[in-house]
Amino acid sequence: EEGLKETVPRGICEAMCPARELRDREAQNRLHRFEMLAGTEKSRRPRGDPLRAVKEYSRPAAGKDSTNPSDLRPPAVLLKTVCYLIDDIAASRTLHPWSEIYGFVFDRVRAVKQDMIIQRLSGLDCVAILERTVRFFIYSSYHLCGEPLQLYDPCINDTHLQENLSWLFECYATETEPHPNQEEFQALGLLYNLGSTQATQHIMGLPERLRSTPAVKLALSINRAFLERNPVRLLRLAQGLNFLQCCALHRHLLTCRRDLLLIFSHGHSSRNCRFPLDRLAQLLSLDTALTAQLCQDYGVKVNQESQVVFSKAAFTEPEQGKLYCKLYHNIVAEKQRDLTVGSIIHGCA
Repeated sequence: EEGLKETVPRGICEAMCPARELRDREAQNRLHRFEMLAGTEKSRRPRGDPLRAVKEYSRPAAGKDSTNPSDLRPPAVLLKTVCYLIDDIAASRTLHPWSEIYGFVFDRVRAVKQDMIIQRLSGLDCVAILERTVRFFIYSSYHLCGEPLQLYDPCINDTHLQENLSWLFECYATETEPHPNQEEFQALGLLYNLGSTQATQHIMGLPERLRSTPAVKLALSINRAFLERNPVRLLRLAQGLNFLQCCALHRHLLTCRRDLLLIFSHGHSSRNCRFPLDRLAQLLSLDTALTAQLCQDYGVKVNQESQVVFSKAAFTEPEQGKLYCKLYHNIVAEKQRDLTVGSIIHGCA
């Protein structure tokens, strides 16, 4: 154990970007526009601003020494870097588009994680970093939903979100310090991974005091409704979620609404049965215009009197790529209200 401790490198770089990397990227013209020294952006070779440059992710390669202490940032600097990425980049009112912000933050957070792994970090700074990166990935999964693949890839975002989440859960399980945000993240993890056996088992293995907290109890009820294919109950319970919890749940909402239409198409399939459109809209947590649109997408007929005519035979799956999740975001969007991106990712919401 002692011998092992000595071989783990300890970072001594106090800047967000090591001086050597900043010089190299300046010389190779590889600075991101968010890192350039004001006034030099237009010049042939822009200068890097030491207060805005952030170490970029680089793939581990044979013969490359990634353990040089002067290239590694200690825990406090890593946390400061993540806070800078949230406050000055992600939450900026002047920088856009958000897809570019996402690309920059995504890469720089990946480099933070690399520094953490090389130094085998654990403890409260590590938890504070992971909690913020998980919130960033959850928020992005909602905010960038429907963007072109070259700007935002939901599968890659998901991979990183899951990795950070399981590392965070590991920290919660193995460290003795109290973690005040644990309830929030256990609930977010279940809502994001709704219906997953692994996620359900993980929650069931938690101490009773955590399982019985309001957020985890609500997430468990929603998960149960999902497993029982009870979309009416699921959507009703979802009204009680906060904004970030809705972002985590959001990727399951379309499936859930589809199930509701399918179940009703079977249960209310009769020539004389008429179902009020506004009542269906309430159940789906959509307005009537979007409800009519969703019905049309699934071949469910709405007549002139704003009544839904369910029919087992008429229900059809829309073609792949025909249905835009983003159209049906209102249940989530309404909860954002006046929350700022900064407060969402820092968890002050």
